Amino acid sequence: MTSVPSLVAFDLDDTLAPSKSPVDPRMLQVFARLLDRTNVAVISGGNFEQFEAQLVSRLSEVEEAALERLHLLPTCGTRYERREGGSWRTVYREHLSADERDAALTALREEAERLGLWETDTWGEILEDRGSQVTFSALGQRAPVEAKQAWDPDGAKKNALRAAVAARLPELEVRSGGSTSVDITRRGIDKAYGMRKLAEQTGISLEEMLFVGDRLDPDGNDYPVLALGVRCHAVEGWEDTAGFLEQLLEAE
Repeated sequence: MTSVPSLVAFDLDDTLAPSKSPVDPRMLQVFARLLDRTNVAVISGGNFEQFEAQLVSRLSEVEEAALERLHLLPTCGTRYERREGGSWRTVYREHLSADERDAALTALREEAERLGLWETDTWGEILEDRGSQVTFSALGQRAPVEAKQAWDPDGAKKNALRAAVAARLPELEVRSGGSTSVDITRRGIDKAYGMRKLAEQTGISLEEMLFVGDRLDPDGNDYPVLALGVRCHAVEGWEDTAGFLEQLLEAE
């Protein structure tokens, strides 16, 4: 009989929901059921406002006692939010310095232009300063899922940009993010960092955790969690995740 882990952590985009889109009602239902049973964490490259729009604002019917088992780690774990007394409290935030931020923004723009990846017809801004992370979104922050999937289906464009920028910024962490994004944080801060912080803050060992994500391949931003030795389950979309959780909850 399969038991529910002491903590289940998820990527957000393309794991709990389509990229930058609201979580589907089916997923919300099984997510709420999981929160009733165990600790749940969400760790993703998006900022806290994105977490709120896609997921948190849709959990209005979840009781406070269950929400206090929810751990939110935006911007790849460079920020950690916990629910206390009916509101969210920032446990830590690892901001980039002004010099680090400016270097990241410059390198992303210049290398994207050099590689022919700087698009002029976009949905919103390409570059975003998220405080603890700088993010490049090739088609803009609000690009539709279909357009993003068509822009770089094999990840070659994004990986070429990541490699070029990483060579210019050896003092920073440069990673492939979502389907069209590259994320930059302080050196050594990735999803593995976030998972270790979870273990420290909750007292739950990494061996007792399960991570679910869609980018566990060596080039993906979920891979550091796998490399850390955390038990992982790979999915290809939110439907896979919902089905996996339904089976997990019914099996115990």
